[in-house]
Amino acid sequence: MSTPTPDPTRPVEAATVTTDRALVETGPGFRSGLRDLRRHLGVAPVAAGLVAAIFGCTGPALIIINGANEAGLPPEVTTSWIFGIYVLGGLISLLLGLYYKMPITGAWSIPGAVLVVGGLTSFEFSDMVGAFLVAGLLVLGLGLTGLIKRVAAWLPVPIVMAMIAGALIRFGTGVVDAGVSAPVIVLAAVAGYLVLTRFVRAVPGVVGALVFGVTAALVTGAFGSAGADFALSAPQLVAPTFDVNAILAIGLPLAVLVIGAENAQATGVLMAEGYRPPVNAMTLISGVGGVLASVFGGHNANIAGPMTAICSAPEAGEDREGRYVATLVNGVLFMLFGIFAGAAVVLVSTLPATLIAAVAGLAMIGVLISAFRGAFGATGFQSGALAALVIAMSGVTILDISSPFWALLGGVLVSLVVESKDFKTDAAARAAR
Repeated sequence: MSTPTPDPTRPVEAATVTTDRALVETGPGFRSGLRDLRRHLGVAPVAAGLVAAIFGCTGPALIIINGANEAGLPPEVTTSWIFGIYVLGGLISLLLGLYYKMPITGAWSIPGAVLVVGGLTSFEFSDMVGAFLVAGLLVLGLGLTGLIKRVAAWLPVPIVMAMIAGALIRFGTGVVDAGVSAPVIVLAAVAGYLVLTRFVRAVPGVVGALVFGVTAALVTGAFGSAGADFALSAPQLVAPTFDVNAILAIGLPLAVLVIGAENAQATGVLMAEGYRPPVNAMTLISGVGGVLASVFGGHNANIAGPMTAICSAPEAGEDREGRYVATLVNGVLFMLFGIFAGAAVVLVSTLPATLIAAVAGLAMIGVLISAFRGAFGATGFQSGALAALVIAMSGVTILDISSPFWALLGGVLVSLVVESKDFKTDAAARAAR
């Protein structure tokens, strides 16, 4: 690694949400974030933000584009959809990143996109938009109650860390799978990562992975060809209609995915890196993002688990206080992608999927190390942590709700049955702090 390995005790000690009792937790403020921006600007956070943007603007975007094309949606509707979720997702990054000076990164729910695309053939698009609006209102309502904040403060840290390890391990195995498909590109990316990590510690290894990988892709002709007109997108206002079946099949599961998958992952990742995430503010802004994105036909704009993981990893800089710069870079690039969605959608299709998988997986190394140490470096909740790890790794989806939610639920239930004393010990430790 190009940065020091985190102390295995640190995530456990610092992994508590902000103790602020306000509905929206207080932070250093926008003025502080802007004032310190120049001091924290560097190669590592900029590179991490670029990698996160490349990840979020390629494969995930194609899920929506391909699904919309198969459902016969007009191109202008698809472009508006992309505009809504990327511009608002980028705006979330800028707002939370600057105000809290944390790498809290906005985007949209990838599992939610899979759910939504599957419903395009069953419901009218206006009914889908109505379901998107309901999902956003549900998330906003949960944020207004403060319930999510209380639940997050109660969840045992080792179980949360194990969920993160299990949910993100697919990025690590994705490097191996990509290596089988495109060995030259992936081996070049790995070599670039190792060379910089070993010999150029001032530059994060993921930069070497990106440079070496792109070079190999160019040499082997793996890039596709595309022509695009760099015109501004013209977002369209989409009037919602409300269908009970669409709300039950799409809206409710989408709301649960935003809370139980994306926000839960992002919260756990930030905890693993020693931050105290503003859980309620993250919930509220994800609800507002869902409501506003539906205006343009988008399915949600919320806190993103994988992008937060990349921007908060040790690869984003030795100084944890400066990693919010990675989120700001990602946010700006996301907004540009949305504004130029018509051209950007064509351009991203030229990038080799194997290169994206390799770079994203290598960028997750630091987060995975912290998550595993936070899960199994502690003395309590070990059975629950193992259950959460296994469930999250399985990728199981039940009732259209993805594995991170079930990993947390399963881990807590196992610990309640076989490790009930750990809850008392943990409660006493929290009270002492």
